[in-house]
Amino acid sequence: MNYRLALALVALVAAPLASRADAPDVNRLFADSRLNSGDRISVEVIGTGPDVVLIPGLASSRATFRGTAERLRGRYRLHLVQVAGFAGAAPQSNASGPVYAPTVEAIRAYIVSAGLKKPAIVGHSLGGLMALQLAADHPDLPGKLLIVDALAFYTQLFAGPQATAAGAKPYADQMTKGILAATDPQFAQGAAQTASMMATAPVDQQTIARWSTASTRNVMATAMVEDMTTDLRPRMAAIAVPVTVIYEAPLAALIQADYAPVPHKTLIAAAPAAKHFLMFDDPAGFDAALDTFLKS
Repeated sequence: MNYRLALALVALVAAPLASRADAPDVNRLFADSRLNSGDRISVEVIGTGPDVVLIPGLASSRATFRGTAERLRGRYRLHLVQVAGFAGAAPQSNASGPVYAPTVEAIRAYIVSAGLKKPAIVGHSLGGLMALQLAADHPDLPGKLLIVDALAFYTQLFAGPQATAAGAKPYADQMTKGILAATDPQFAQGAAQTASMMATAPVDQQTIARWSTASTRNVMATAMVEDMTTDLRPRMAAIAVPVTVIYEAPLAALIQADYAPVPHKTLIAAAPAAKHFLMFDDPAGFDAALDTFLKS
């Protein structure tokens, strides 16, 4: 029960993009990268080789994949997505209305406008759900998916596998009210407590909490509601591209059930003690899974 509550609490915490190398971006990682800025996402491009698109999770920075980019930039061209309104990025068009579907569309538009041909797509948490949505909606777009600790329906974590999207709405609305009503100190305290359940090292916990407190709250709250009420389980069988999933060991039963309909899948349990940010808590296992995935 504590584990499910921990993962539930993490939720608290378009046109083609124009390339502007000098566009300001608080989450920019590399001075020699190219930055493509749009109204829903920005994409930082670094490296040379086959294309890999990396999508971080709820309230997270593209710096989730900093280590990955540093390690792989000599062999792959990496497209690091930043969702507007998350981790200090300006909210722009995400400031009002839906966030999830328009962001998925913005990622699709970027892939098309950049001329990427069946790129590998890596998504963590909410970013993993977005990757699955892309593959379900646009089966010819991705070449393959690596999903990092993401279910096809998030709300199962605290409501069980019989949960429905409609039934999740009251939970989501209640959490949204909490996010928006909290004072800054209350919100920061909650973010710190949640981050302690998402990673093991204090420095990583501080980073995750900082991303949450830097996020635009209503954007975060809207995306959280959409995450909790998006159920892709009925569409998993239609995802024809190869899917690799690396996941926290306690999620094994839910992961196996959610991904059972996917025709071409590889399921990999992370180190037993690893928490949600597997790239931080199990870097060796994450790197090995990613390397095998990219070479396949």
